Amino acid sequence: MKRLILVLVIMAACGVAFAGQAKNAIQIKGSDTMVNLGQAWAEKYMESFPAEFVAVTGGGSGTGFSSLISATCDIAMASRNIREKEIALAKQKGINPFEIKVAMDGLAVVVSPKNPVSKLTLGQLAQIFTGKISNWKEVGGEDKKIVILSREVNSGTHVYFKEHVLRRNDPNSKEEFAPGALLMSSSQAIADEVAQNSSAIGYYGMGYVSAKQKPIFIAKDAKSEFEAPTIDNVINGKYPISRPLFLYTNGQPQGLVKKFVDFILSQQGQTIVLKTDFVPVK
Repeated sequence: MKRLILVLVIMAACGVAFAGQAKNAIQIKGSDTMVNLGQAWAEKYMESFPAEFVAVTGGGSGTGFSSLISATCDIAMASRNIREKEIALAKQKGINPFEIKVAMDGLAVVVSPKNPVSKLTLGQLAQIFTGKISNWKEVGGEDKKIVILSREVNSGTHVYFKEHVLRRNDPNSKEEFAPGALLMSSSQAIADEVAQNSSAIGYYGMGYVSAKQKPIFIAKDAKSEFEAPTIDNVINGKYPISRPLFLYTNGQPQGLVKKFVDFILSQQGQTIVLKTDFVPVK
């Protein structure tokens, strides 16, 4: 079955569009954070319904919305809410984006296991990623220049981190990532770079954390407790960098798309959410 998913992903990457072209196929595009989760849903779904096909590709939340608006996918995966300008563009093209909350995620901030720094406040994170703090010794580490890793601007994870960490939810803030920040194409690319670069720091959905990276404990401020990016801490609201994950469809789901969404929101689908290190909404 994994081989079947790989074939579908390759077909999608080569420009084979399923949206509206086959009654037994669903094309899903969008958030890289959700790719592994989406593929896990697709694999289990196709085990139960072998005559139906689900193709899952990433590219970022913005890519998912663009594909939904251009009718080249049936479902957009997103780690952020759709923007007003995207809604307006969609309506111009006769598309009515419908939002479905399917999981919760904690954004892990990660460094190399060789890095002695293990705790940071949100304020320190903002200063690091905007370049105001540029050396690890300023936050209790070694005398090394900090290498900042970020997702590219099309990523919903990039947008969320900028709005909630760099700008601290202040709509009037103009803070941006440091000019020297390296924009990475995927969460896995950040994970790989952190694993081999003891000076690097990056962020991604906590489901991508492995033994090759060390998640930083985060506190809202110097007076607050430092919390780890764990499922329990996302559920109880203790971890300060948490967010919802969404699917978007053109209007309320119908037919095969509704069948797949119902599966995702079922006990079986939400168990997959938990097994892939995200937090169920049901």
